[in-house]
Amino acid sequence: MIDESRRTPARLDPRSPLVLDTHELDRRPGSMRSLSRTIPAPPHLGVDVVGVPSGAPLDLDIRLESVMEGVLVTATARAEAVGECVRCLDPVTRPVEVELQELYAYRGRERDDDDETELPELEGDLIDLEPALRDAVVLALPLQPVCRDDCPGLCPQCGARLADDPEHGHESADPRWAALQGLMDARQMHTQTEES
Repeated sequence: MIDESRRTPARLDPRSPLVLDTHELDRRPGSMRSLSRTIPAPPHLGVDVVGVPSGAPLDLDIRLESVMEGVLVTATARAEAVGECVRCLDPVTRPVEVELQELYAYRGRERDDDDETELPELEGDLIDLEPALRDAVVLALPLQPVCRDDCPGLCPQCGARLADDPEHGHESADPRWAALQGLMDARQMHTQTEES
């Protein structure tokens, strides 16, 4: 049995804040439309250690421009990313501002033989901006966020925050000298026994 949901792509919801309607451009090259909006951030806008929380305010400035091949979208997105410092696990907050530009091709357009790039397509008059936005935001986020550049992190032995106690440390003997230390301890005990 053939799964019909795999054969036809999911229809875009025109009420979604990241679905843009290009109907007003009327497919006339040179037509342009600008819009600004603040929307709730979609889920999973980031990576494991840092990202824009789902539902957080996301400011968008968008320009839609009709060109011969389709609609050129130029946008700026601003939001606040939150995560954890990879060294000490303290909360980290960073402003994120990304610029993105994507060409959405008209369906059924003729392609050049040397054109190997696969362009996203309009679905009727609708554009789904979410995949391009997600790519731009993820690339702009730090892969290893830190609370400050000189964060000393956590003690590898006990997990104490080294920023709270700069003098923190543990005496640790080199395991290669453990046998010699054992001989020294035995000799010291033998000396103490003879003196008593």
